[in-house]
Amino acid sequence: MRAPGFWVGGGGIAPLLLSPFSAIYAGATARRMARPGWRAPVPVICCGNATAGGAGKTTVALDLGRRLADRGVNAHFLLRGYGGSLRGPVRVDPDAHDSTQVGDEALLLAEVRPTWISGDRGAGARAAVAGGAQAIVMDDGLQNPTLEKDLSLLVVDGSFGFGNGRVIPAGPLREPVAAAAARCRAAVLIGEDTSGAVAQLPPGLPVLRAKLVAGPEAAMLAGQPVFAFCGIANPQKFFATLQEAGAVLAGREAFADHYPYDEGDLKDLLAQAEALRAVMVTTKKDFVRIPPQFRSRVTVVTVGLAWEEPAAIESLLDPLAAQVPIPA
Repeated sequence: MRAPGFWVGGGGIAPLLLSPFSAIYAGATARRMARPGWRAPVPVICCGNATAGGAGKTTVALDLGRRLADRGVNAHFLLRGYGGSLRGPVRVDPDAHDSTQVGDEALLLAEVRPTWISGDRGAGARAAVAGGAQAIVMDDGLQNPTLEKDLSLLVVDGSFGFGNGRVIPAGPLREPVAAAAARCRAAVLIGEDTSGAVAQLPPGLPVLRAKLVAGPEAAMLAGQPVFAFCGIANPQKFFATLQEAGAVLAGREAFADHYPYDEGDLKDLLAQAEALRAVMVTTKKDFVRIPPQFRSRVTVVTVGLAWEEPAAIESLLDPLAAQVPIPA
Protein backbone atom coordinates (compact mmCIF):
# COMPACT_ATOMS: atom_id res chain seq x y z
CA MET A 1 0.00 0.00 0.00
CA ARG A 2 1.00 3.62 -0.50
CA ALA A 3 1.13 5.95 2.48
CA PRO A 4 -1.49 8.74 2.52
CA GLY A 5 -0.16 12.06 1.32
CA PHE A 6 -0.99 13.79 4.61
CA TRP A 7 1.48 11.50 6.42
CA VAL A 8 4.23 13.64 4.93
CA GLY A 9 2.85 17.18 4.87
CA GLY A 10 0.40 16.85 7.72
CA GLY A 11 -1.91 19.45 6.20
CA GLY A 12 -5.68 19.27 5.98
CA ILE A 13 -8.28 18.10 8.40
CA ALA A 14 -7.63 14.35 8.13
CA PRO A 15 -4.81 14.19 10.74
CA LEU A 16 -6.93 16.14 13.22
CA LEU A 17 -9.95 13.91 12.71
CA LEU A 18 -7.81 10.79 13.10
CA SER A 19 -5.88 11.98 16.17
CA PRO A 20 -8.19 10.21 18.70
CA PHE A 21 -7.46 6.92 16.97
CA SER A 22 -3.75 7.75 17.07
CA ALA A 23 -3.96 8.12 20.84
CA ILE A 24 -5.57 4.68 21.07
CA TYR A 25 -2.88 3.18 18.80
CA ALA A 26 -0.03 4.75 20.78
CA GLY A 27 -1.55 3.60 24.07
CA ALA A 28 -1.90 0.02 22.81
CA THR A 29 1.74 0.03 21.68
CA ALA A 30 2.91 1.34 25.06
CA ARG A 31 0.95 -1.35 26.92
CA ARG A 32 2.30 -4.06 24.64
CA MET A 33 5.88 -2.88 25.08
CA ALA A 34 5.52 -3.01 28.86
CA ARG A 35 5.32 -6.80 28.72
CA PRO A 36 8.58 -8.69 29.38
CA GLY A 37 10.22 -10.72 26.64
CA TRP A 38 12.55 -13.69 26.47
CA ARG A 39 16.19 -13.02 27.39
CA ALA A 40 18.35 -14.90 24.88
CA PRO A 41 21.69 -16.38 26.00
CA VAL A 42 23.38 -14.56 23.07
CA PRO A 43 23.56 -10.85 22.20
CA VAL A 44 20.51 -9.48 20.40
CA ILE A 45 20.81 -6.41 18.17
CA CYS A 46 17.69 -4.70 16.81
CA CYS A 47 17.67 -2.46 13.73
CA GLY A 48 14.30 -0.76 14.14
CA ASN A 49 12.51 2.45 13.36
CA ALA A 50 9.68 4.61 14.62
CA THR A 51 7.72 4.78 11.37
CA ALA A 52 5.69 2.37 9.29
CA GLY A 53 7.50 1.36 6.14
CA GLY A 54 11.15 1.22 5.27
CA ALA A 55 13.89 3.45 6.61
CA GLY A 56 16.89 1.33 5.65
CA LYS A 57 16.66 -1.29 8.40
CA THR A 58 17.54 -4.22 6.14
CA THR A 59 20.61 -2.41 4.79
CA VAL A 60 21.79 -1.68 8.33
CA ALA A 61 21.11 -5.26 9.44
CA LEU A 62 23.13 -6.62 6.50
CA ASP A 63 26.02 -4.32 7.38
CA LEU A 64 26.03 -5.39 11.04
CA GLY A 65 25.73 -9.07 10.14
CA ARG A 66 28.81 -8.78 7.95
CA ARG A 67 30.74 -6.89 10.61
CA LEU A 68 29.98 -9.56 13.20
CA ALA A 69 30.95 -12.30 10.73
CA ASP A 70 34.27 -10.50 10.15
CA ARG A 71 34.87 -10.83 13.89
CA GLY A 72 34.23 -14.57 13.70
CA VAL A 73 30.75 -14.34 15.25
CA ASN A 74 28.10 -16.70 13.85
CA ALA A 75 25.34 -14.08 13.61
CA HIS A 76 21.84 -15.08 12.50
CA PHE A 77 19.21 -12.69 11.16
CA LEU A 78 15.68 -12.62 12.57
CA LEU A 79 12.64 -10.86 11.14
CA ARG A 80 8.90 -11.17 10.84
CA GLY A 81 8.89 -12.04 7.13
CA TYR A 82 6.54 -9.26 6.09
CA GLY A 83 4.61 -10.08 2.93
CA GLY A 84 5.09 -13.83 3.36
CA SER A 85 2.52 -16.45 4.26
CA LEU A 86 4.64 -18.43 6.74
CA ARG A 87 4.43 -17.50 10.41
CA GLY A 88 7.47 -19.41 11.61
CA PRO A 89 9.74 -19.99 13.26
CA VAL A 90 11.23 -21.07 9.93
CA ARG A 91 14.80 -20.98 8.71
CA VAL A 92 14.80 -19.35 5.29
CA ASP A 93 16.07 -21.43 2.38
CA PRO A 94 16.51 -19.27 -0.75
CA ASP A 95 16.44 -22.41 -2.89
CA ALA A 96 13.13 -23.60 -1.46
CA HIS A 97 11.28 -20.44 -0.41
CA ASP A 98 10.05 -17.48 -2.42
CA SER A 99 8.91 -13.98 -1.45
CA THR A 100 5.26 -15.03 -1.18
CA GLN A 101 6.25 -17.42 1.62
CA VAL A 102 8.92 -15.54 3.58
CA GLY A 103 8.90 -11.97 2.23
CA ASP A 104 11.49 -10.19 0.13
CA GLU A 105 13.81 -8.94 2.91
CA ALA A 106 14.24 -12.45 4.30
CA LEU A 107 15.55 -13.72 0.96
CA LEU A 108 18.12 -10.91 0.80
CA LEU A 109 19.34 -11.56 4.33
CA ALA A 110 19.49 -15.33 3.79
CA GLU A 111 22.04 -14.84 1.02
CA VAL A 112 24.46 -13.43 3.59
CA ARG A 113 23.83 -15.21 6.91
CA PRO A 114 21.44 -17.82 8.36
CA THR A 115 18.02 -16.17 8.54
CA TRP A 116 14.86 -16.94 10.48
CA ILE A 117 11.33 -15.58 10.15
CA SER A 118 8.91 -15.59 13.04
CA GLY A 119 5.93 -13.48 14.03
CA ASP A 120 6.91 -14.24 17.63
CA ARG A 121 10.48 -12.95 17.79
CA GLY A 122 11.10 -14.78 21.06
CA ALA A 123 10.23 -18.11 19.45
CA GLY A 124 12.36 -17.19 16.44
CA ALA A 125 15.33 -16.37 18.68
CA ARG A 126 15.01 -19.71 20.48
CA ALA A 127 15.10 -21.48 17.11
CA ALA A 128 18.12 -19.46 16.01
CA VAL A 129 20.03 -20.23 19.21
CA ALA A 130 19.19 -23.92 18.82
CA GLY A 131 20.51 -23.59 15.26
CA GLY A 132 23.89 -22.34 16.45
CA ALA A 133 23.48 -18.55 16.50
CA GLN A 134 26.12 -16.76 18.57
CA ALA A 135 24.38 -13.42 18.04
CA ILE A 136 21.03 -12.34 16.60
CA VAL A 137 20.52 -9.32 14.36
CA MET A 138 16.88 -8.28 14.08
CA ASP A 139 15.58 -6.54 10.98
CA ASP A 140 12.71 -4.56 12.53
CA GLY A 141 11.05 -5.55 15.80
CA LEU A 142 11.64 -2.44 17.91
CA GLN A 143 7.92 -2.47 18.74
CA ASN A 144 7.86 -6.24 19.37
CA PRO A 145 8.21 -7.10 23.10
CA THR A 146 8.64 -10.87 22.85
CA LEU A 147 12.46 -10.69 22.78
CA GLU A 148 14.75 -8.58 24.97
CA LYS A 149 17.36 -6.56 23.07
CA ASP A 150 20.95 -5.83 24.09
CA LEU A 151 21.42 -3.08 21.51
CA SER A 152 18.69 -1.24 19.63
CA LEU A 153 19.34 1.24 16.84
CA LEU A 154 16.74 3.71 15.61
CA VAL A 155 17.12 3.80 11.82
CA VAL A 156 15.97 7.07 10.25
CA ASP A 157 15.61 7.95 6.58
CA GLY A 158 16.98 11.48 6.36
CA SER A 159 14.71 12.47 3.48
CA PHE A 160 11.49 11.30 5.16
CA GLY A 161 12.34 11.54 8.84
CA PHE A 162 9.21 11.09 10.94
CA GLY A 163 6.73 12.39 8.39
CA ASN A 164 4.15 14.71 9.93
CA GLY A 165 5.15 13.57 13.42
CA ARG A 166 1.82 11.92 14.18
CA VAL A 167 1.03 8.33 15.17
CA ILE A 168 -0.88 5.90 12.94
CA PRO A 169 -3.45 6.47 11.43
CA ALA A 170 -2.98 10.28 11.53
CA GLY A 171 0.68 9.88 10.56
CA PRO A 172 3.37 7.28 9.92
CA LEU A 173 4.65 6.81 13.49
CA ARG A 174 4.24 3.45 15.17
CA GLU A 175 4.75 5.24 18.48
CA PRO A 176 5.95 8.70 19.55
CA VAL A 177 9.56 9.38 18.56
CA ALA A 178 10.59 9.90 22.19
CA ALA A 179 9.19 6.49 23.19
CA ALA A 180 11.07 4.68 20.41
CA ALA A 181 14.30 6.59 21.03
CA ALA A 182 14.18 5.83 24.75
CA ARG A 183 14.77 2.14 24.00
CA CYS A 184 17.67 2.81 21.62
CA ARG A 185 21.40 3.26 22.23
CA ALA A 186 21.83 5.41 19.10
CA ALA A 187 20.09 6.60 15.95
CA VAL A 188 21.35 5.75 12.47
CA LEU A 189 20.62 8.59 10.04
CA ILE A 190 20.75 7.45 6.41
CA GLY A 191 21.29 10.24 3.91
CA GLU A 192 21.15 13.97 4.39
CA ASP A 193 18.76 15.21 7.08
CA THR A 194 16.49 17.19 4.76
CA SER A 195 13.44 16.43 6.94
CA GLY A 196 14.73 17.90 10.21
CA ALA A 197 14.63 14.48 11.88
CA VAL A 198 17.68 15.00 14.11
CA ALA A 199 16.02 17.99 15.79
CA GLN A 200 13.15 15.71 16.84
CA LEU A 201 15.44 13.22 18.59
CA PRO A 202 16.30 13.43 22.31
CA PRO A 203 19.38 15.67 22.74
CA GLY A 204 21.48 12.97 24.41
CA LEU A 205 20.93 10.27 21.76
CA PRO A 206 24.07 9.69 19.64
CA VAL A 207 23.45 9.99 15.90
CA LEU A 208 25.53 7.81 13.58
CA ARG A 209 25.45 9.07 10.00
CA ALA A 210 25.65 6.92 6.88
CA LYS A 211 24.72 7.07 3.21
CA LEU A 212 23.63 4.56 0.62
CA VAL A 213 26.16 3.73 -2.07
CA ALA A 214 25.59 1.71 -5.21
CA GLY A 215 27.20 -1.70 -5.48
CA PRO A 216 30.04 -2.49 -7.91
CA GLU A 217 27.66 -3.50 -10.71
CA ALA A 218 26.53 0.13 -11.00
CA ALA A 219 29.89 1.09 -12.51
CA MET A 220 28.94 -0.79 -15.69
CA LEU A 221 25.89 1.46 -16.08
CA ALA A 222 27.80 4.73 -15.90
CA GLY A 223 26.88 6.87 -18.90
CA GLN A 224 24.20 4.41 -20.07
CA PRO A 225 20.47 5.18 -20.31
CA VAL A 226 18.54 3.12 -17.77
CA PHE A 227 14.87 2.55 -17.05
CA ALA A 228 14.61 2.14 -13.29
CA PHE A 229 11.67 0.69 -11.40
CA CYS A 230 11.16 -0.34 -7.79
CA GLY A 231 8.54 -0.98 -5.14
CA ILE A 232 10.25 0.17 -1.96
CA ALA A 233 9.31 2.64 0.77
CA ASN A 234 11.31 5.51 -0.74
CA PRO A 235 11.81 4.97 -4.50
CA GLN A 236 13.50 8.35 -4.93
CA LYS A 237 16.41 7.10 -2.84
CA PHE A 238 17.10 4.34 -5.37
CA PHE A 239 16.75 6.66 -8.35
CA ALA A 240 19.13 9.17 -6.75
CA THR A 241 21.66 6.42 -6.00
CA LEU A 242 21.69 5.41 -9.68
CA GLN A 243 22.26 8.98 -10.78
CA GLU A 244 25.07 9.43 -8.28
CA ALA A 245 26.70 6.31 -9.77
CA GLY A 246 26.66 7.96 -13.21
CA ALA A 247 23.69 6.19 -14.83
CA VAL A 248 21.46 8.28 -17.13
CA LEU A 249 17.90 7.97 -15.83
CA ALA A 250 15.91 7.80 -19.08
CA GLY A 251 12.75 6.62 -17.33
CA ARG A 252 11.46 5.53 -13.96
CA GLU A 253 8.46 3.80 -12.42
CA ALA A 254 7.64 3.69 -8.71
CA PHE A 255 5.37 1.07 -7.15
CA ALA A 256 4.05 0.60 -3.62
CA ASP A 257 6.40 -0.97 -1.09
CA HIS A 258 6.56 -4.79 -1.42
CA TYR A 259 4.56 -4.60 -4.65
CA PRO A 260 3.86 -8.12 -6.05
CA TYR A 261 4.83 -7.87 -9.72
CA ASP A 262 2.93 -9.99 -12.22
CA GLU A 263 3.50 -10.88 -15.87
CA GLY A 264 1.50 -7.91 -17.11
CA ASP A 265 3.58 -5.47 -15.08
CA LEU A 266 6.85 -6.79 -16.50
CA LYS A 267 5.62 -6.77 -20.09
CA ASP A 268 4.61 -3.14 -19.67
CA LEU A 269 7.90 -2.19 -18.03
CA LEU A 270 9.91 -3.97 -20.72
CA ALA A 271 7.98 -2.14 -23.43
CA GLN A 272 8.77 1.21 -21.81
CA ALA A 273 12.46 0.34 -21.49
CA GLU A 274 12.68 -0.85 -25.09
CA ALA A 275 11.00 2.35 -26.35
CA LEU A 276 13.67 4.35 -24.53
CA ARG A 277 16.44 1.95 -25.59
CA ALA A 278 17.36 1.77 -21.95
CA VAL A 279 18.62 -0.96 -19.63
CA MET A 280 15.98 -2.28 -17.21
CA VAL A 281 17.26 -1.75 -13.65
CA THR A 282 15.80 -2.51 -10.24
CA THR A 283 16.78 -3.26 -6.64
CA LYS A 284 17.68 -6.68 -5.34
CA LYS A 285 14.65 -6.52 -3.06
CA ASP A 286 12.40 -6.03 -6.10
CA PHE A 287 14.21 -8.66 -8.15
CA VAL A 288 13.05 -11.50 -5.89
CA ARG A 289 9.43 -10.42 -6.51
CA ILE A 290 9.73 -10.49 -10.30
CA PRO A 291 8.27 -13.53 -12.12
CA PRO A 292 11.28 -15.82 -12.79
CA GLN A 293 10.84 -15.85 -16.57
CA PHE A 294 11.61 -12.11 -16.75
CA ARG A 295 14.64 -11.96 -14.47
CA SER A 296 17.20 -12.42 -17.24
CA ARG A 297 15.96 -9.16 -18.78
CA VAL A 298 16.51 -7.08 -15.64
CA THR A 299 19.77 -5.75 -14.19
CA VAL A 300 20.06 -5.59 -10.41
CA VAL A 301 21.88 -2.76 -8.68
CA THR A 302 22.66 -3.45 -5.04
CA VAL A 303 23.21 -0.80 -2.40
CA GLY A 304 25.47 -0.78 0.63
CA LEU A 305 26.08 1.48 3.58
CA ALA A 306 28.98 3.90 3.89
CA TRP A 307 29.40 5.10 7.48
CA GLU A 308 30.67 8.61 8.14
CA GLU A 309 32.54 7.25 11.17
CA PRO A 310 32.86 3.43 10.95
CA ALA A 311 34.62 3.35 14.33
CA ALA A 312 31.42 4.55 16.01
CA ILE A 313 29.35 1.54 14.95
CA GLU A 314 32.25 -0.80 15.72
CA SER A 315 32.46 0.61 19.26
CA LEU A 316 28.80 -0.30 19.82
CA LEU A 317 29.48 -3.86 18.67
CA ASP A 318 32.65 -4.29 20.76
CA PRO A 319 31.03 -5.16 24.12
CA LEU A 320 28.52 -7.50 22.47
CA ALA A 321 31.11 -9.35 20.41
CA ALA A 322 33.22 -9.71 23.55
CA GLN A 323 30.42 -11.77 25.12
CA VAL A 324 30.68 -14.40 22.40
CA PRO A 325 33.20 -17.21 23.02
CA ILE A 326 35.20 -17.53 19.80
CA PRO A 327 36.94 -20.91 19.27
CA ALA A 328 40.72 -20.67 19.10
